[in-house]
Amino acid sequence: MCLWLFAAIPGSAFAEPPRTVDLVDLQRYMGLWYEIAALPNFFQRQCVGDTTADYRLRDDGRVAVINRCRKDSGEIDEAQGIARSADPATNAKLEVSFVNVFGKQLFWGDYWIIDLGADYDYVLVGMPSRRWGWILAREPNPSRQEIDVWLERLREQGYDPKAFVLTDQSARGAEGVGR
Repeated sequence: MCLWLFAAIPGSAFAEPPRTVDLVDLQRYMGLWYEIAALPNFFQRQCVGDTTADYRLRDDGRVAVINRCRKDSGEIDEAQGIARSADPATNAKLEVSFVNVFGKQLFWGDYWIIDLGADYDYVLVGMPSRRWGWILAREPNPSRQEIDVWLERLREQGYDPKAFVLTDQSARGAEGVGR
């Protein structure tokens, strides 16, 4: 099982962090999301495709997180974590931890919602340093036109769209966009 660890890395080349959305309805945000593209990172290095994030609201107001992906061997890798709101007024800034030691979550990292579809059909996730970023959608294989729009929105937020790697969702039915 992998250890997907989110941690802020200082040293952003940008004076201002990405802007978050005004408000996130956590009830609507819950459920299954497909990774469409991501900046390569060490905690997903074993993933070759079919990457998802499943969010479930807990009774304590936190969010249970289950990330899954297909490894090269075909085996499914799973990481379980918890998210909490770092900005309860908007819920646009979350912190996520996948490290639990003796029942205590450690190493909370930023998970900022920097763009969100009006119908909660896609989300762009970033962090202040722009070290990591993701495009997630409710459907596994959006059109190339939609992906290009999302990459442009990331560029407007200070990300390099060319650095994002498309996620293979080919095991999800439709023709995946490929890597």
